[in-house]
Amino acid sequence: MTEQQSGRWLTPQERSAWLALYAVATRLPGTLDADLFRRARITLFDYHVLAMTSEAEGQQLAMSELASRSNASLSRLSHVVKKLEQRGWMRRFPSPTDARVTTAALTDEGMAALVELAPGHVETVREAVFDALDDQDVADLTRVGTKILTLLDPASDRPGAPTKGT
Repeated sequence: MTEQQSGRWLTPQERSAWLALYAVATRLPGTLDADLFRRARITLFDYHVLAMTSEAEGQQLAMSELASRSNASLSRLSHVVKKLEQRGWMRRFPSPTDARVTTAALTDEGMAALVELAPGHVETVREAVFDALDDQDVADLTRVGTKILTLLDPASDRPGAPTKGT
């Protein structure tokens, strides 16, 4: 076997960490999706878009900024915002300062839905993630998650950004 074919294999410790991370990355979204779909017929991504918008000044953001904050392409975000508009939870309009920019805003109905959903969602996040962790584990998770995200997206500053909740 040539050196190129052999590659840089994972050590047993790295393989164990990778398999744990992979399992979390594949199972956690499904757990959170199922809960939100059962309670409000929305996905975790829909909820995240609402939450990111709610945390912005005036509860509105340029679609490009909302795409960045929600780690989505503009086309995926546009589809989701359209769905949330149909529910009366969001609205879009041209930016008053730049006609090339579309702004997405949370409606009063959208904020009310988010306020109703948030406690249950946070409880599900606690049960699925944080109840099994101590303070050091949480600090380690933040540190490690930030390092990995920095490798994947060096321009990202999302993990350390202060938030009102999940």
